[in-house]
Amino acid sequence: MTAAGSSTTTDPAGTPSTEAGSQTLTCRLCGSTDLRSFLDLGATPPCELFLTAETAEQREDTFPLHVRVCNACLLAQLPALITPEDTFEEYAYFSSFSTSWVEHAKRFVDGAVERAGLGPDSFVVEVASNDGYLLQHVVERDIRCLGVEPSVNVGEAAREKGVPTLTAFLSPETGEKVRAEHGPANLVCLNNVYAHIPDVVGFTQGLRAMVADDGWVSIEIQHLLTLVERSQFDTIYHEHFQYYTLLTGQRALASGGLTLVDVELLDTHGGSIRMWARPSEIAGEPSAKVAEVLAAESAAGLDTPEGHDGFAEAVSTIRDDLMSFLIEARRQGKRVVGYGAPGKGNTLLNYCGIRPDLLEYTVDRNPYKHGRLTPGTRIPIHEPDRIAADKPDYVLILPWNLRTELTEQLSYVRDWGGKLVFPIPSLEVV
Repeated sequence: MTAAGSSTTTDPAGTPSTEAGSQTLTCRLCGSTDLRSFLDLGATPPCELFLTAETAEQREDTFPLHVRVCNACLLAQLPALITPEDTFEEYAYFSSFSTSWVEHAKRFVDGAVERAGLGPDSFVVEVASNDGYLLQHVVERDIRCLGVEPSVNVGEAAREKGVPTLTAFLSPETGEKVRAEHGPANLVCLNNVYAHIPDVVGFTQGLRAMVADDGWVSIEIQHLLTLVERSQFDTIYHEHFQYYTLLTGQRALASGGLTLVDVELLDTHGGSIRMWARPSEIAGEPSAKVAEVLAAESAAGLDTPEGHDGFAEAVSTIRDDLMSFLIEARRQGKRVVGYGAPGKGNTLLNYCGIRPDLLEYTVDRNPYKHGRLTPGTRIPIHEPDRIAADKPDYVLILPWNLRTELTEQLSYVRDWGGKLVFPIPSLEVV
């Protein structure tokens, strides 16, 4: 952020620029300055900057959380008020703590081996490979692979699993370096990272630099269509710089020399798309499924700027219902605790203004978060065993996208008459 009265130039990645106190926002995909408001969630701290006992007494920086849509290319985006380096050089999220996510990754590898014809002579690269949750399945098949992961701590966890990992952010230069040192990749895959990079064009060029001229690129991202239809506003946070429809994903891929050829609809993260792309020179015509999903987006109005309007009202209803429930529970003397401390949970907690007087604490399987406090709302994070010891009346599920997995894990809550609370897509007590 720039100081009041300072003068800077406009960053093509969508960073605010100030000239004599005014602010200009630029679309990071097409360069247009014609953007419209999509959803304004106020100002919050970065969602993964959990507080320790020492930092809890220090100043906490907050940044606007205001998504806009480009009237020209339709990309929904946040200004790059924080950098990837701020978030990812040491990261609090370890993918392997979600059993269902690891299983999802294994199914992907099984399918990708068949689609791309992978074998002993193949080479696979995963970008943002985290702790090796996916590439471990490639290693098991004796297929050569490499993870490109910027976070030192989770990358080290991957190497301990036997997954070769390069500590780096992807850029065109990184992509060229990987290709020069390891050869072209038959498959480049990335899950839930295409939203995390402010330089969309440069990142996509990095993908093209790594993939073989007849290779495949697989990109899994949350689908803006389901985000809107199911009111999943809590997946909006500062490290997610953009929110894709298939239409805008197709345009982003083209900016780096890749062409969309197929798409899969997935249940992960409340509703995702997996885009399959190939180098534009050999891509051919897209599948019928691509046309089908584009038609669904058009029917919802997401192929026009005006079709993105009205989301804020649905989000306000979710906040009002959750706050009414928590306030009434407190009045009745009921104990309410949380399960999970995901980034999406911190968007929900901060937007709603939930503090420890309404949510006593939350728990998480990740030891990194134990003993810390949630950013902004200062809710303590404990080990999962704390729930069984305290026997609260209600458990608020913050990673609602893992509903099936967590309902099974928390089945013991019913032993003392406790109930689970799911806030999204609408308040449900079960």
